[in-house]
Amino acid sequence: MAFPAPLRGVVPPVCTPLDPHGEVDTASLTRLVTHLVDGGVHGLFALGSTGEAAHLTDARRATALETVVKAADGRVPVLAGIIDTTTPRMLDHARTAAALGADALVATAPFCTRTHPREIAAHFRRLRADTGLPLFAYDIPVVVHRKLPGELVRELAEDGTLAGLKDSSGDDGALRRLLVALGGRTARRTGPAPDFCVLTGSELTVDAALLAGADGVVPGLGNVDPAGYVRLHEAARTGDWARAAAEQERLAALFSMVDIAPESEMGRGSAALGAFKAALWLLGVIDHGATALPQLPLSKEAVAEVGRRLTAAGLPPVR
Repeated sequence: MAFPAPLRGVVPPVCTPLDPHGEVDTASLTRLVTHLVDGGVHGLFALGSTGEAAHLTDARRATALETVVKAADGRVPVLAGIIDTTTPRMLDHARTAAALGADALVATAPFCTRTHPREIAAHFRRLRADTGLPLFAYDIPVVVHRKLPGELVRELAEDGTLAGLKDSSGDDGALRRLLVALGGRTARRTGPAPDFCVLTGSELTVDAALLAGADGVVPGLGNVDPAGYVRLHEAARTGDWARAAAEQERLAALFSMVDIAPESEMGRGSAALGAFKAALWLLGVIDHGATALPQLPLSKEAVAEVGRRLTAAGLPPVR
């Protein structure tokens, strides 16, 4: 499909359902894509952090992406994560993604070694030139161990290397400064990079980011409640900030499911992904709540609590 410039709206980072043996559960993944598209989302981000891309073999990555592209069937654009440690490895993933029909790519800076901004710029330019697909930078310092400099993002936006940014830095001040540098809330489309898209990954402050001029959100919780994030985006788009805040507060309460599992029992990634997948299982969207090794599974008690949070948010479980 023709890729929208800029991309706007809700673009969930699609979970990758797995069977008990760790293989991609393609039937469940197909149902999940249907759940998301029926919920009104504006795009799909396959093989991101929430998609457990770092835990999947290259063959499983390809299976997951192929399934998402086929299930989307051109109804919404599919962004493919090509996250890896070095430029050559990401180039391999990029070529596979292009061959499988992805509409755009999402890449971090390299993170095998410390890199200079000039090296990061060369990395993104090579990825963009190699496939010709629109390229989004993924700013996630918790993985890369450094934040993408705002001036570098702006440079790559202005010269057309980057089609957009997925900001998961948690640095709302830096995001606001970038938006101001690009023209601010009221002049983004006449600024130095009018087609550049800014998507926040901070799913608890989406209303604030949209008010500041962001174009949309990439919410992990959007797997569970895509329609809620779509309502939030629509309220913001029409300037109904009271309704947007009310929806954001409901989603923030639901998001608390990521903290159900005690820190003494498992990592925060395992707790969050386990909660999202448990919720999808309880809602009847996927067949198993399994997460990839070495992540630990939620306890039965934690899964039951996820169910109670769903009910409180108006999403009654079917299991």
